[in-house]
Amino acid sequence: MRQPEDLSSFRSSKSDGAPRRARAVWFTGPRQVELQEEDVPTTGSGEVRVRTVVSALSHGTEMLVYRGQVPPDAELDLPTLRGSFRFPIKYGYASVGQVVERGAAVEAVHEGDLVFVHHPHQTEYVVPVELVARLPNSLPPEHGVLLANLETAVNVMLDAGIRLGERVAVFGQGVVGLLLTQLARRVGAGLIIGVDPLPLRQALSRTVGADIVLAPGHDVAEQIRSLTGRIGADVVLEASGSGGALQQAIDSVAFQGTVVVCSWYGVKPVTLQLGGAFHRRRVRLISSQVSTVDPALQPRWGRERRLEVVKHLLPSLQLASLITHRLPFDHAADAYRLVAEQPEETVQVVLTYD
Repeated sequence: MRQPEDLSSFRSSKSDGAPRRARAVWFTGPRQVELQEEDVPTTGSGEVRVRTVVSALSHGTEMLVYRGQVPPDAELDLPTLRGSFRFPIKYGYASVGQVVERGAAVEAVHEGDLVFVHHPHQTEYVVPVELVARLPNSLPPEHGVLLANLETAVNVMLDAGIRLGERVAVFGQGVVGLLLTQLARRVGAGLIIGVDPLPLRQALSRTVGADIVLAPGHDVAEQIRSLTGRIGADVVLEASGSGGALQQAIDSVAFQGTVVVCSWYGVKPVTLQLGGAFHRRRVRLISSQVSTVDPALQPRWGRERRLEVVKHLLPSLQLASLITHRLPFDHAADAYRLVAEQPEETVQVVLTYD
């Protein structure tokens, strides 16, 4: 991954009067990806113009959008998104680039700074400075795109409240699951069990901190009970995106244990057996969503404090091995097909920009 380049050649173009053009990824229908041109607006007083270096595909939510598996009336939850889930839609939320121009009132960032923005895949864009998170210039840009997933993982950990020595199972060893496995190790989990069907992800799970890795199946709950002295896991984190895994997670947890659901299943149906065993074991089922922090932690914790924790963690986690494919921005359609059709070969796919 190339490092940020010198910006002296960009600065002279601020006031040339010609409208700037950019290209962006749009979904025009299920599994239909197009690169479309659009104008880049003039940089306002409180805004910055960012030239993209690398962006990351979300293998969870974004792939639901790509497949057309999001409820069509769902609201767009980021100010940078355009269109609707009825299609067409410009979607994505993990972009790292360089600030190439800043408005007169902007003081927090400077030209040349490396920044993360929750923005769709686009070659260049203008956003309010409040939407920009400055990254260390020494951080590899492709590591920076994992900020969004790491923020999700940190939020899950805040919701889970894992205690020292507890036994933790992490269902799903995609990017978020692998980050959760690392964080569970950092907070002192006594036993970490990863669960995933794909050999590549199983191997990575062991590399980043899982003590044992299992393949999901009808007997996975029994295996987890056997590994925990017939007790079950104290905390189970469901990050697989599979409704079937959620039932296995519930079946794997100990008496009064906690299952934290960090997957979004979109329109995929989820059928659960919430009969006697679920009630007798007093299982706690928690939904974790990154847009809000657990109200019980406020006012001590907020989104700004969580973001600072994430930026502090980025340089110290094992991130390089999570990025399995780098495709040029012009080949965005190929990147989505790769994730959709060959999940056994991919963990994190990123788009690179010239």
